[in-house]
Amino acid sequence: MGAVAASVGLLQPVSAEAATRKPAKAAKVAKKPVAKSVASSAKTTAKRRVVLVDPEPVRASFGQLYGLHKVQDPLDLKSSVALVLDQDTNEVLLAKNSQAVLPIASITKLMTGLVVAEANLPADEVITITQDDVDTEKHSGSRLAVGTQLTRGEMMHLALMSSENRAAHALGRTYPGGLAAFVAAMNLKAHQLGMLDTRYVEPTGLSSSNQSSAHDLAELVKEASKHELLRQLSTSPEHQVEVGSRLLQFRNSNGLVRSGSWDIGLQKTGYITEAGRCLVMQAQLAGRKVIMVLLDSAGKYSRIGDAERIRKWITTEVPGKLSVSSSVSSAVTPSVKSAP
Repeated sequence: MGAVAASVGLLQPVSAEAATRKPAKAAKVAKKPVAKSVASSAKTTAKRRVVLVDPEPVRASFGQLYGLHKVQDPLDLKSSVALVLDQDTNEVLLAKNSQAVLPIASITKLMTGLVVAEANLPADEVITITQDDVDTEKHSGSRLAVGTQLTRGEMMHLALMSSENRAAHALGRTYPGGLAAFVAAMNLKAHQLGMLDTRYVEPTGLSSSNQSSAHDLAELVKEASKHELLRQLSTSPEHQVEVGSRLLQFRNSNGLVRSGSWDIGLQKTGYITEAGRCLVMQAQLAGRKVIMVLLDSAGKYSRIGDAERIRKWITTEVPGKLSVSSSVSSAVTPSVKSAP
């Protein structure tokens, strides 16, 4: 892993301020004494040198650090982890690093929604966004200002559809017993589902300590897809909420839902640097209910491209010849307790 980490570039371009700094006029420089001019030049060079040798380091995902992107697959997927299976028969159609344990970003919110849904809490109860819901880890923004009041049902909608972090955190914070009880309920549910490689520490996915494997997440998708509410909210193309005197429009974070060309029953996207781009879906493909898990995709749109590759492959191949899992390597990363 050290060799992989060492290959990550460490230099960043000179800052915009430094790049646009105007050079001194030639006439003024000529009038300066030589000694003073040399000292000034050395001082300027030193300042510029600081910009070059002390940049922000380039950050890699855990999958990149583990070397998972080196594993090849027949579909040339850009996601380092992939699992595709038939929901009804549990037949694995494709597996790539499917036992690797990685951060899952906002895929976390699918468990958040499941725990809230099974608690049967009042959907019409008004919840207020507080300072406790503000992201102090990644410092992500939100359109839900502190003081915003929405019903629990609306918070659920925004968390699952547009991956709203403050909404998801508020759902956990207002759970009976508070946030600690909610996280305990998330981990208990994971254990009940046999998700033994999974660990949650908070309800949004902003923490890289929320980790799981593709096999575990497939179990989560199976369970969540049993709930009509979760299917409906996660696949809603857009939703409008009233905040004070304003109407705020939110869109689904998954472009495949908005495209209308897929028959998606349940979905969730996720992204933080440590996790890469992630996507889980349940969709109808070639007459099958297919569960698709894609983790640690390197490009902004590559997880969507991977999903399209998988759809094309499934819909054009003979059903009896779909499985290629035996021909794909399965690299296993360290457990959730040994994050890089």
